[in-house]
Amino acid sequence: MTYLGKPKFHHPSIAVNALGFTHRDYEGSMSTLCAGCGHDAISAAIMHACFELSLPPHRVAKLSGIGCSSKTPTYMLGQSHGFNSVHGRMPSVLTGANLANRDLIYLGVSGDGDTASIGFGQFAHAMRRGVNMVYIVENNGVYGLTKGQFSATADRGSTSKKGAGARDQPIDLVGMAIGLGASFVARSFSGDKAQLVPLIKAAFEHRGAAFIDVISPCVTFNNHAGSTKSFDYVREHNIAVNALDVILGREPIEVDYEEGASQSVLMHDGSTIVLRKLEADHNFRDRAAALATVERCRVSGEIATGLIYINDEADELHDILGTTERPLNELTERELCPGAKALDAINASLR
Repeated sequence: MTYLGKPKFHHPSIAVNALGFTHRDYEGSMSTLCAGCGHDAISAAIMHACFELSLPPHRVAKLSGIGCSSKTPTYMLGQSHGFNSVHGRMPSVLTGANLANRDLIYLGVSGDGDTASIGFGQFAHAMRRGVNMVYIVENNGVYGLTKGQFSATADRGSTSKKGAGARDQPIDLVGMAIGLGASFVARSFSGDKAQLVPLIKAAFEHRGAAFIDVISPCVTFNNHAGSTKSFDYVREHNIAVNALDVILGREPIEVDYEEGASQSVLMHDGSTIVLRKLEADHNFRDRAAALATVERCRVSGEIATGLIYINDEADELHDILGTTERPLNELTERELCPGAKALDAINASLR
């Protein structure tokens, strides 16, 4: 119920973590997303994971771009650092912040448009450089802020609210992340809290580029023709002095199924997707096997979920660049600018 205000008081016996924080300490502002939006479930999973990990909120830096998904950092971790960048540029802004202060815990939140379209190049370089971050894509296959056009992750042959079919090949962000060098790659569903929370916790604990693609249904674009209560019908038969729009709430979609099993999930618009949870014996340390699993599921019309690939021995960006252990923002001017002699020596070594 995103429109209900949160009370300022809580029960004196409410659960606390190792730092003495309650779940409320990891919350943010009230969500303005559509009731039942999968993005709110992802925000709840992130807050739950941070609570269980006892992460100090002031050590988390959350960054985003533009889109419904990129609004969600406002609704979680209200006591953390936050930066909302321009469309598709979150990875480079996060990279700069990470280089300046390596002591923070970096969370990048993006969408399928923000990452797979305008920000595709930025996503690629963040993955291949091994930026130490948790990169979560809230993937609904549409541009939710601009009336639901297909995004680059929409499956070929899927239909829009108006019945148009997607004709382009989709971008599989999981396959791309593995190929680009991400050292932790997973996929989940916003309605599967039992799977999503542990994946987020594992991503926070991972050192390197951790990427999670979360399928998150858009509840808005399921209005159908023929209903006299539809937005189009009312507009056509109403003499209005201005143009208004109303988004009806839907119940969140939740699933619970075993490892190795598949599950059909009915979407709000009447379509169905098939999720397959990876088997317990899936070799997530084998890069080639991980890519083969993703492709095998794609061919069979299923969506592989779970931890798909991990390399816990990969270098992260600071290892590659050989930066100082002290965050750059703590260094003095003398340390950052050692003088002309030091510069001459560096230039001489490059000749």
